[in-house]
Amino acid sequence: MKRMAELVASGIERVPGAAARVRTVPRVSAGIESREQVPVSGPPYCEVKDLEECAGLALGSPTRFGNMAAPLKHFWDGTSLLWKSGALAGKPACVFTSTSSLHGGQETTLVSMMLPLLHHGMLVLGLPYTLAELNATRAGGTPYGASHFAGVADDQPITEAERALCIAQGRRLAEIALRLSN
Repeated sequence: MKRMAELVASGIERVPGAAARVRTVPRVSAGIESREQVPVSGPPYCEVKDLEECAGLALGSPTRFGNMAAPLKHFWDGTSLLWKSGALAGKPACVFTSTSSLHGGQETTLVSMMLPLLHHGMLVLGLPYTLAELNATRAGGTPYGASHFAGVADDQPITEAERALCIAQGRRLAEIALRLSN
């Protein structure tokens, strides 16, 4: 997932005038958030302020039984005040995922991540079939969003098609966010 987030961010950064901000969410255990002030390594935790300030949102999660991972679900469950204010309404968003098996629920996970975005009034973007990689991929990649088949041991490298789709998704999000903000 980390590499996919970096590739989506790379696509965003390739659009003049766009900048990516990579964030993560805290782990949860038995429904209880494990909240450190600052993650030991990697991107900082996402805060409501990050969402309020974003021009667009790329949301990623590993697949857990065909659904977004619990920490991400827990995070979105805590955004009621943001929903009430309508701060995300009209902003573009996209989703991406990674699975341990090729048929591990990539598309259902992507759809599960779209639901809170739709409730927040965001404009959900997919990947168009005009992208040659979407028609040619033999691993991940769906019209719902970028995806990656990581393997049970997380030992499958991102394929060229998956890489291209992640970058294209970031680029598409940035281009549309800039068009909407003008």
